[in-house]
Amino acid sequence: MAYYRRVGEVPGKRHTQFRDSAGALRYEELMGEEGFSSDSSLLYHRTVPSAIVGSEIWEPGEQSTVANHPMKPRHLRLHELFAAGESGVDTVTGRRLVLGNGDVRIGYVVADAVSPYYRNAIGDECVYVESGQGVVETVFGVLTYRTGDFVVIPRATTHRWVPEGPSRLYAIEGNGHIAPPKRYLSRFGQLLEHAPYCERDLYGPGQPLLVEGADVEVLVKHRGSTGIVGTRFVYADHPFDVVGWDGCLYPYTFNVEDFMPITGKVHQPPPVHQVFEGDNFVICAFVPRKVDYHPLSIPVPYYHSNVDSDEVMFYVGGDYAARKGSGIGIGSVSLHPGGHAHGPQPGAMEASVGVQQVDELAVMVDTFRPLELGAGGTAVDDGVYAWSWAGRKLVEVTR
Repeated sequence: MAYYRRVGEVPGKRHTQFRDSAGALRYEELMGEEGFSSDSSLLYHRTVPSAIVGSEIWEPGEQSTVANHPMKPRHLRLHELFAAGESGVDTVTGRRLVLGNGDVRIGYVVADAVSPYYRNAIGDECVYVESGQGVVETVFGVLTYRTGDFVVIPRATTHRWVPEGPSRLYAIEGNGHIAPPKRYLSRFGQLLEHAPYCERDLYGPGQPLLVEGADVEVLVKHRGSTGIVGTRFVYADHPFDVVGWDGCLYPYTFNVEDFMPITGKVHQPPPVHQVFEGDNFVICAFVPRKVDYHPLSIPVPYYHSNVDSDEVMFYVGGDYAARKGSGIGIGSVSLHPGGHAHGPQPGAMEASVGVQQVDELAVMVDTFRPLELGAGGTAVDDGVYAWSWAGRKLVEVTR
């Protein structure tokens, strides 16, 4: 994210002496991407950021997946993952894996408890707030979140979630970095005029969060020889001891209400709805908007075969016309795998003729490798969505 910010106290020149009022040196830490060759920030600590006094195995929860085989479209009812009134769940340890592959993992949680301190050392996280509000405390400072926010947390950022009441959170975990699409950016990193949002819409920490403490536990998710593993670090001093930082790498929020939809004379393809890109996946937002204005336009999507990608749609608001009659509603996720032609439910095309605007809100993830089902996704698969276009299931295949 090439957008410079400066928060708190920093020295006039990087990599030079920076002392407190008593003459003690501050400890400079570089957080940088791609081996000193991409975006970075410099943080200035009161204590040594490397000082750990304990390290033990932490099990980060069920991370296994099963193939979508035989291949078929799926409807996953995420609101059934957590019982009504269930309490004591936090955003980190309570997260259930819904879908995943080697590039991205999608999880869901309904959290009302303060999470442990946590660091994802595998990749960036983009957490969509379906509902709720609270704060995310980070080593860079505090982020306030609310319904509709995308909360983007760079890889290896120490943080914890502090919800104010229940928060429904849809977590997209990358295997690398998540950022605005390159086509939205100038060669120097500024968001361009044709981009559907700009730097004014991004909210980062405004001041340092200074916390004192000793023997502080931080859960770290990282790679191991057997896949995704976890370690519980114990730090001699609290990691939130940063008096200031500056640079272009930091956590931030972007609210979906600030996404300016791009429309056209005929139906526009999904890339116009793109918000972020990751390694081998993209994130899009379908928001309320005016639709196609050609006199013969058909506002719902045409049928399409995603030959290079799996499409995951999370329905979070409004009335999604193309899926009427399928059982999909608020809180649903549809998985349309590459190799299957999908599109509107029967009758939706004719019903959409003459419609001038749509009231829908959905978050889409397109992946460029096949997705598998996590334990959370398997638990809430409705089992019948695949047959919704035909209205029946062929029980036996004849040869």
